[in-house]
Amino acid sequence: MNHIFKGNEYHTDPQNTKPFLLNILLKTWLVFAIRFIHQVFKARKMARSGKYLTPQWEESSYNTLKLVEDAGGKIHISGLDYLRQVEGPVVFISNHMSTMETMIFPCIINPIKKVNFIVKETLVNHPLFGDTMQTRKPILVSRTNSREDLVKVLKEGPEMLGTGTSIIIFPQSTRKIVFNPAEFNSLGIKLALKANCLVIPVAIKTDFWSNGKLIHDLGLLRKKEPIHIAFGPALKPSGNGKIEHQKVIDFIGSRSKEWNKHKTNQAI
Repeated sequence: MNHIFKGNEYHTDPQNTKPFLLNILLKTWLVFAIRFIHQVFKARKMARSGKYLTPQWEESSYNTLKLVEDAGGKIHISGLDYLRQVEGPVVFISNHMSTMETMIFPCIINPIKKVNFIVKETLVNHPLFGDTMQTRKPILVSRTNSREDLVKVLKEGPEMLGTGTSIIIFPQSTRKIVFNPAEFNSLGIKLALKANCLVIPVAIKTDFWSNGKLIHDLGLLRKKEPIHIAFGPALKPSGNGKIEHQKVIDFIGSRSKEWNKHKTNQAI
């Protein structure tokens, strides 16, 4: 897949050239859900036949990004040059809001830096995403036993980073609409210290795609909410890593505050 994010930033093209009625249809939640589920089943079929490889992973990720834009999502990505300025694998530490970031990170990051996830072990058994996630061979954690998760990540993480693969970690125990530093653990920093590699903080705002009540991964679309993904400068953890952990929190917190302030101003 040719990398489409060639500059430091990416912004959804405000020009919509689709026919009026088609544009209205694509922005409905039902059409979005049908198209997304069709794509998921297509990927699952490839995974079960052993044909869901890295190019297919990136392609399905990009297709999801385009589905979001077709549905009215305005995506704003910044800081991509920070990925290009660093040699070797890194640990990406991001807040977690919805299904969206898990789906679209691969097409944004992987063409620049080969990447994988640390995810809940239940995800590989998910009825929709389990088969495709298994093909990625991510690091699996329980989120119920923090001590066991720490031991596993500090064992498998450096091994994965040693192969040249960067790792995305969501330190929150679950998806949160509001960023709370107290719920943001330092596992990503501990991993970077153990592997002697850099950290890149990632701040996201993806509440355009809400968490559903009946289907948790496919909630309603909040059309007025812009989508933001901001990568920060790389950090080199040292000592106990507390300073760098705070810098990650400060980066995500400041971006979240900025985006929410803009949201508040728009509402007035």
